[in-house]
Amino acid sequence: MRVLRAIGLSVVLAGCASQSAITEEAGATAAQAAPAPQPAAAATPAPAPPPPCSTDEYHDFDFWIGEWDVFGPNGAQAGINSIQPAESGCLLIEHWTNTGGGTGQSYNFYDPGIGKWRQLWVSAGAVIDYAGGLTETGSMLLEGEIRYHGAGGTANFTGEWTPNEDGSVTQHFRQQNAETGDWSDWFIGTYVRKADEATDVE
Repeated sequence: MRVLRAIGLSVVLAGCASQSAITEEAGATAAQAAPAPQPAAAATPAPAPPPPCSTDEYHDFDFWIGEWDVFGPNGAQAGINSIQPAESGCLLIEHWTNTGGGTGQSYNFYDPGIGKWRQLWVSAGAVIDYAGGLTETGSMLLEGEIRYHGAGGTANFTGEWTPNEDGSVTQHFRQQNAETGDWSDWFIGTYVRKADEATDVE
């Protein structure tokens, strides 16, 4: 009887060992078959902000950019003018020289605080400070004041730049008489691109 019990116990233990081995083997096989864990996907980087002064309103005055010969109403040359972008396109700088050697400069920029274009002109003769924007016809119209150095006084002043189909630009300045309220032409000029630049534009 003891022999039979010993044999039975051996059979049970062998069966348990065999079942354990089978379970371990199955577990190992399952582990091998399971896909390896994937690394977490990297977060999509936020899009880069647009460059400064890149929206349309900052480029409303781009038609004035260039190197120009400027002619008066009688066709005689009045001077030369250089208008070039600066500060990542946030500013246009004007350098004017008339045929007599007189000079003047202006800063031109879109002011987001007031939603308008501004020009600040400075020369030995006067300071002009005005603001505005594009008209329905596509010209740039600025309105403000001219302030003469010394005892020259102050007057209402407008400037308008109109791009023409041939690539030229017409500039028209007007000043108001403080006593009568009448407006008169202060300067009318036609901007023609310098020959070498006109070739590059074409």
